[in-house]
Formats: sequence, structure tokens, C-alpha cells
Amino acid sequence: MAGPADTLGIIAGGGELPLAIARAAEAGGRSVFLVALDGMAVAADVAVFPHAFASLGELGKALKLLKEAGCSEVTLAGKVARPEFSKLKVDVKGAWALPKIVAAALKGDDALLRSLVGIFEKEGLRVVGSKDAAAGLVAPFGPLGARKPTAEHEADIRQAVKVALAMGALDIGQAAVVCEGLVLAVEAAEGTDAMLQRVAGLPAALRGTAESRKGVVVKAAKPNQERRVDLPVVGVRTVELAAAAGLAGIAVEGGAGLIVDRTRVTEEADRRGVFVFGFALEDYRGD
Repeated sequence: MAGPADTLGIIAGGGELPLAIARAAEAGGRSVFLVALDGMAVAADVAVFPHAFASLGELGKALKLLKEAGCSEVTLAGKVARPEFSKLKVDVKGAWALPKIVAAALKGDDALLRSLVGIFEKEGLRVVGSKDAAAGLVAPFGPLGARKPTAEHEADIRQAVKVALAMGALDIGQAAVVCEGLVLAVEAAEGTDAMLQRVAGLPAALRGTAESRKGVVVKAAKPNQERRVDLPVVGVRTVELAAAAGLAGIAVEGGAGLIVDRTRVTEEADRRGVFVFGFALEDYRGD
């Protein structure tokens, strides 16, 4: 049975973001339908929403599900790991598109996502970004909680923004950790959580401690990325891992990054003694 005509379709990868978007859309009075990606979305997480599972290669199935649910708009959200294409379950439309997807994937994650966006748009669906689907998740400008960066922290933010943008221009990652001017880590395919866990394994003299916090992790959108997908995300887990690494705070690009569960993020940051700060890119990029 078809759903309401204004149903938001969500191609749901792993993590909290697709669920946060679904909750925000429902809170705004909109129906949602999730196409949960096999091997990425967790069944128990998506079970509370109307949903069905499909492989990344089952494009025909995904499009059919979205249209039957009454979706005219769709957003892609969550962690989408690059699959083993030789083992990917595909349908007829997926087999037709697979060579284009594989070729795009070889150019990087952003090219892969652009390819998927193009496929959905050619099928008559309007692809919207997380900012449009759930405006309440967009990172504000300035500090979120009781703490804000000092002049020393701002110098680290400026350096980390410079590094993150350089890495992002090469489609490597969106985050960097800098402490007292020293680059401690950059994000690659492993993701932000694993990067922060690596930082926690460094000598405390490099990264600070819970008693003497220093250094920042910065998350910024890639300079040329498709901004309807894969925006930088901060959640409670980001706060926990940054705090465990002895860092003083987290800076995320205001107006572009996303904060999942802002209330809990703010409370956890205050409890652990770290700041969460939305920076204006033009003030920190150093052009």
C-alpha cells in the first residue's frame, strides 16, 4: 500500500544519523520510510520505523520500495562502507548501474555518493540533504555548552581546519586532531571514532589528560563534496572518545556539520569537561 505523498525516503547506512533524521522528520509531522542497507543498518535500530532491507546493488528493489511508500524525496544518510563489488547482491537495475558505481568508487567516496545521487535523480526522486530533511540537526555557531575554546584552542582549531580541508580536498577524510600546533592524527577510511581511539593510545604528553586537557578534534566538510550526503557528524560517542583521548574539545563546521542529539551531546560535554564549538569556516580557514 502506498504511503503519504510527502513521505521522506531515507537510504539508511550504519550509525545514528539515519535514525536521528527519521525521528526529526516524524517530530515535524512527516512520514518516513527507510531503505536499510544490508550489512550496514542494524535491524533492531530501524525496526521502530517503516522500513525494508536492500543491498547497495539492489537499486531496482530500492526504487520500487521508495515509490510504493509514496516517497518523492529521498536522503542518503549513515555510514556506507565500500562493499566487495564481486560479492554484492544485485538486481537488474543494479547490474546496469554497477559499472558506473564501481568506476566512481575507484575515484573516492565522494564520487561514489555523487553517482548514487545521480541514479536516484534520474528516476524522478528529489535528493535532499540532511540539512533539508532535518534542519534541527545542523550545528549552530559558537559554543554549545558551558565551555568555550581559549585563544590556544582557537590556534589549534585554525591549524586543524587547514589540515582537514587539505585532506578533504583529496577525498581522504573530514577530521583532524591538533594539539599545541602538532598534528596528532587525520581521519581516513577508518572514521572519526577509530581516529580518536588512536589518539588515546599516544603518550599523554602529546595529547593531554583528563586533569590537564589540551588539543582539539575538528570536523569540516570536504571542500568539493556533494553536500547533500556525508556531512561531518558529531554525536555523544564523539564526545566520549575525545574526552578519553585527553582533548580539550571538539570543533565542527557551523551551518554545515550535524549534531545528533544536541541535548545529550551538550550534557556529556559539560560533564566530561570538554567544549563543543561550531566554527564559521571563513574565520578559521586561513585563506
